[in-house]
Amino acid sequence: MHHFLVNFIQIDVGIALQVVLLGFIGGVLSGFIGSGGAFFMTPGMMNLGVEGVVAVASNITHKFGKAMVGSRKHGEAGNVDKKLAVCVLITAIFGIQLAVWINSFLFKGGAGHGAAKGAGANLYISLVFVCILLVVALSMLRDVLRPSGEGEEGSGPSRKIADFLARFNLPPMIHFKVADTKVSVWILAPVGIATGYLAGTIGVGGFIGVPAMIYVFGVPTAVATGTELYLAMFMGAYGALSYAFQGFVDIRLTMLLYLGSLLGIYLGVYGVKVVNERYIRLVTSVIIILCVLSRGIAIPMYLRQLGYLAIDPGWDKYFNLVSKFFLFASGSTGTLLILYHVIRAYRQRRGIQKSLRVIKPVSTQTV
Repeated sequence: MHHFLVNFIQIDVGIALQVVLLGFIGGVLSGFIGSGGAFFMTPGMMNLGVEGVVAVASNITHKFGKAMVGSRKHGEAGNVDKKLAVCVLITAIFGIQLAVWINSFLFKGGAGHGAAKGAGANLYISLVFVCILLVVALSMLRDVLRPSGEGEEGSGPSRKIADFLARFNLPPMIHFKVADTKVSVWILAPVGIATGYLAGTIGVGGFIGVPAMIYVFGVPTAVATGTELYLAMFMGAYGALSYAFQGFVDIRLTMLLYLGSLLGIYLGVYGVKVVNERYIRLVTSVIIILCVLSRGIAIPMYLRQLGYLAIDPGWDKYFNLVSKFFLFASGSTGTLLILYHVIRAYRQRRGIQKSLRVIKPVSTQTV
């Protein structure tokens, strides 16, 4: 077990504060978007020098606890379809196991390359991250910029895919009462495996899980978000244990992320109540595109470490610096925009409450 400790970075006050900040920004974005915020925290830790595998493992462990808080709130509101969550989880476990195996294999495979140790896993995680999240961000952006006349009031989710698949009626079909939909096992299984695989590879499963539930299964948005958080709790626990057995979970990073994210998530959740849904999706898609750009800038560094690019090793620090700048700039700007709207809405609400208190005695006298 001792050689695994070499994979963990030295944490001084500066690094600790940056990880807490990553947690806070990730928490705000997570509460605001209804996704784990890992698309920001995983690359953020990699920019601080954390091995990609350790960043994913520590983040998936952090996701487990945070999902417990979020799913409880959604459960109270009746937005969790437990039957759907269990069915997706059964297949998601296979996806998580596959991801843990690939990441561990690539990390250990690079152990004999000196400076390239872990570079194979870092490159693989970064490439999956860039490809998947770019598709997600561009589809969200297209959805947001769609003219208001199209679809249900311009912002409602399209049911085209769900209705098309429902026509095939592939047995066995499972009826989900809370989600009020019927889904074929043959459609549910690949979605579950893909969700688990992405959660295990980059720590981001919700970006596939939530849209799949909405657009492929035809689940209402609120139920999809609540069910995904409930599912993330179990996927996070399984992923955390799987990575922990391989010696890749740095519990110090997990605890530092919690310090920031538990405050951030409450601010983000409040923001959802007071900010226009279209604006939420616009901010999200722009932040994700900048996160993708940030990870893309780091790719030449890993290619050089693996011997695929003949560039001066001195350039590594510049690639990392620019990558880190884009990441923190996108996260900080997004968080400040969200907090600005939260504070403005809170002050407006206080103003309305004050005026109501003034009006109340007047109205009671006239009755």
